[in-house]
Amino acid sequence: MSTGEAPSRSREFRSAAAREIAREPRGDGSERRDPRCDGAFQVASASSRDIWDEFVKSHPESNFLQSWDFYEFHLARGKKIVRRLFYDKEKIVGAYAGVVETAKRGTYLAIAGGPILDWKNHELVKKVFEDMREQGKNNNCVFVRVRPQLELSDQSLQLMNRLGLKRAPMYLSVEYAGILDLNKTEEEILAGASQGFRRKLRKTEKNEIEISAETSDTAIQEFCRLEKLHAERQKYVAFSSSFLTKQFEAFRQNGEVIIYTAKKDGETLAQNFIIFYGPEASYHYGVSSELGTKYSAAPLLHMEAMREARRRGCIRYNLWGIVEPNETNHRFYGVSEFKRSFGCEELRYTPAHDLIIKPAKYQITKLIETTRKKHRHV
Repeated sequence: MSTGEAPSRSREFRSAAAREIAREPRGDGSERRDPRCDGAFQVASASSRDIWDEFVKSHPESNFLQSWDFYEFHLARGKKIVRRLFYDKEKIVGAYAGVVETAKRGTYLAIAGGPILDWKNHELVKKVFEDMREQGKNNNCVFVRVRPQLELSDQSLQLMNRLGLKRAPMYLSVEYAGILDLNKTEEEILAGASQGFRRKLRKTEKNEIEISAETSDTAIQEFCRLEKLHAERQKYVAFSSSFLTKQFEAFRQNGEVIIYTAKKDGETLAQNFIIFYGPEASYHYGVSSELGTKYSAAPLLHMEAMREARRRGCIRYNLWGIVEPNETNHRFYGVSEFKRSFGCEELRYTPAHDLIIKPAKYQITKLIETTRKKHRHV
């Protein structure tokens, strides 16, 4: 993926950015200059949604993991967050957001899908990771866990090593995803899909299934209900209704989420929770009823979401996590094969790495997480 700098911003935007350079919120609501504003780059905590989202969305590799509203969701859960902006004079050149996760195995700062910057700017990269370490220390973290929005390569792994990071024992967000190129027409995407997918789609279209796109309270309530039933059938731990509702409400505020619902004769068959942010539409969650499995309603939901994504100017549709084709015993094998039936490209992100702050305590975390990963088969 491209990692170039953002295009030029308007004079108004640049002026607003300049005002943020020397300001950082205090706990009492006032602001102060960051004492580390020296050298080529300056850094400040972000306080403007517009400035943040305009910069992040301007980068083609970005998605909702570094959106403003994703961290509003974490705030609604009572979590502490950090949002940091990096400037070269008045121009924003880098950003990252993270959430402080507290756990018995150790408190850590989680930065999923970030930082957003030009990875070829080595001095900037160094500055950003130094700031991550300092933010981790300020929040009494054992480590900082980063899953960068950077395609996996020998060079990306070498970069993590040079920055002093170690491969994390547990993932942080999706590391292996199925991607559909929305620059392709619907006909071109269907031509690249499997025969089985096209057959299911034709069968579903004949079954007079009604598709709706909603952002109502009723839609998320129905999603929560169906997710509990889906979890019971598939034998996984369901998200709480509060977790899903808070996330939905955070993205709904700025029109970034839609719940697509498939119904037949008034009965819900399946629902997809889709987030639209900048260049990407993301298939975040999906649930179905037993009847929905029978009627294979999911393909219709995805096709409708992709149409909306194109209308919004998204350039890709992220089906999210998949596993290797030979991992037939993995609990996500079945859903991965369904996603592959779309004819998606397979994108591997650089996996999660840890910036260790407290080495002795980190060893306890590593032992616990390694054991859990084996037990959960993930």
